Amino acid sequence: MRNRKIADVIKGQTLIFADTKLSIREAAKKMSAAGVGAILVVTGEKLVGIFTERDALKRVLAAGTQPDNVRLDEVMTPDPMTITPDRPLGHALHMMFEGGYRHVPVVEAGRPVGMVSARDALGAELEAFEDELTRRNEINEIL
Repeated sequence: MRNRKIADVIKGQTLIFADTKLSIREAAKKMSAAGVGAILVVTGEKLVGIFTERDALKRVLAAGTQPDNVRLDEVMTPDPMTITPDRPLGHALHMMFEGGYRHVPVVEAGRPVGMVSARDALGAELEAFEDELTRRNEINEIL
């Protein structure tokens, strides 16, 4: 895991982008439909922020704000820390630990090209666990 490159982790990712003027409700719908915990906020092709589930909870819901009345640029994390695809995954995990966040946008030449999350650290281990659960369920069905 320590030597796994960010480029390998983000290979085949479908990126979820949003404009700064999108409402929180619409951003949440996009995130939910894509099954992601964070969305890249862009102006044109430039990354200007990130909006996460934690932002929705703390900056919108806990604040008593209506999601239809708030735009991303009002509650996003502006100018987030980023990483390039040539860096090791371990570096991104260190950034997350030190910064207290769970998502790091991946940029190349200033353009967002992916997103890594704390969940990506599990990689092969998570796949092996899911395979084991599937095998156990199949055995239980046979028995």
